[in-house]
Amino acid sequence: MRDIKNISRSRAQESSAAIERLYITMRHLFNRGFYKPMGVSGETLREALLSLRPEIYGSIAEEKVELNGLLYVIERLPVGIEQCRYINLTSDEGYANSHFKAIVPPKRRRNCYRIDDEQMNIEITRGRSDIYDILTHLTFIFIESHKIKDRVLIDDEGLVSRDWQKLEQFALQTKKLTPIDREIAMSHLSNVLGRTFAEVQDIYDGFATTEAPERFLQIIYWLGKIAIEEIVDNNKRTITFSPILRERLGHHIYGEIWANNIKETLSKNNLLERPIHIISANMHSVMNSVFAPAVLATKYKGKEAFQIYEDLSSSSHKELRKKVEDVALQNGMISLPDTSGTNIDVQIFDTAKFDWKKTAFPSATIKEKPVLIVMDYAFGEQAYETIDELLKPYKVDKTKTLLNVESVSIMGKAGILEGGKGDIMIPNAHVNEGTADNYHFENELTKEMFEGNGIPVFSGPMITVLGTSLQNRDLLKFFHESTWEAIGLEMEGSYYQKAIQSASRIRKSINTNVKVRYAYYASDNPLETGSTLASGGLGTTGVKPTYLITIKILEQIFNVN
Repeated sequence: MRDIKNISRSRAQESSAAIERLYITMRHLFNRGFYKPMGVSGETLREALLSLRPEIYGSIAEEKVELNGLLYVIERLPVGIEQCRYINLTSDEGYANSHFKAIVPPKRRRNCYRIDDEQMNIEITRGRSDIYDILTHLTFIFIESHKIKDRVLIDDEGLVSRDWQKLEQFALQTKKLTPIDREIAMSHLSNVLGRTFAEVQDIYDGFATTEAPERFLQIIYWLGKIAIEEIVDNNKRTITFSPILRERLGHHIYGEIWANNIKETLSKNNLLERPIHIISANMHSVMNSVFAPAVLATKYKGKEAFQIYEDLSSSSHKELRKKVEDVALQNGMISLPDTSGTNIDVQIFDTAKFDWKKTAFPSATIKEKPVLIVMDYAFGEQAYETIDELLKPYKVDKTKTLLNVESVSIMGKAGILEGGKGDIMIPNAHVNEGTADNYHFENELTKEMFEGNGIPVFSGPMITVLGTSLQNRDLLKFFHESTWEAIGLEMEGSYYQKAIQSASRIRKSINTNVKVRYAYYASDNPLETGSTLASGGLGTTGVKPTYLITIKILEQIFNVN
């Protein structure tokens, strides 16, 4: 009889299983309609997140409160959510036409509404990825809130430590604290958080806003207060999903409205049957790449174009940006701010109206005048919903018009697994995390095109992850060091490619030889301590790769030799 081997799982395998549990659980809770995050129903989510220990959530599995991760999450959730015991995820259900004021998180475009002292409503119009993002962030801050509770609650009757009593006094003050009072508060705060005074001092201003300079103090107080009440009064937080959201999700409702708005605009401007190039990028790089060098030539005489782009990226140069935008609108650009709920703005460029000598591409050699559709970044699975709807024929009554789509280009930002912030990645395939579904494609962009510009360039497969906030070092090292040899991770690539392949090869609604271009610049390196998304933004580091990628895409579309 053979000996039974002691089979153990690697950390990467454990992490992969934890992610799978997270998503199965979240979909189950969504279908159920409600759950209590710190109760029995939320236990699987908490355990899976603690088992996974994502890099972005830092010390989530330790006793001390994670500060950088908390800042990252708070910037992506609505102001005041730490005070709410009831969080309701809804569809677009008419709150925009009410007296409720929309609250938009600084780093996530989603409308939220404070219903009363205890309830926050969060609108979900960007698909399942938005729900996954919110639920993982909420699970994280609730875990952190119970760490605060564990440090300050002395007994189950509600007796709290002196540090908490002092903290409460400062947190409930309406006036701005004096420097001395702030440092006294920080001293008590450091004990409550299990962090040093210096660590608290370093992060304090990161949470501050003009209206609430002591916001960090208030966030910690409310997180701890509600966690204490969950134990002492058994008054648990509850997350609910509205019936309308559960009914609408997954049916491309917002994507269809969004795509039809674009096609109607094309039709009204007689652009529907022209060659079309779709570009997923931000709302400034294409416009600036085409018009800014000529518009601002006098002001920036003798300077590199990248200096212009860097200045235009600064919030202090609003007049320059307005000047470029005005010229673009006079020369064939149509601006379509989103009204569908997708939060994806669009620009349409009619190149027939370009005076090529007054653009950055005077040597363009195009036979037919193409139309550029530039769409803002999609979010996760939303990429499939939007592109899938956009590539469908345009129907009016019984008339069906196929779009003459010649190319789809994706310029995005992603996590890199070899290299650093600002480096460039050129993928040749997208692999879905969890399922290993893979999409190989012929990328019109190559590594060689970007070399010689002072920016490291990497080429290879990229992983389309279910959420960037759910990745840890062990899992990412596996993707990078195994035979997958992945160069980076992002959230939309495979969804874009799935929509393109189904439209071109199965549905035949667009050209079967449609060209695809994918290029990403690195927003972070999740394998490097201090270089994760929680460590802060790119600043001006991202300007050069953003515009370099954009220019290479436009050079191919405009046949610039």
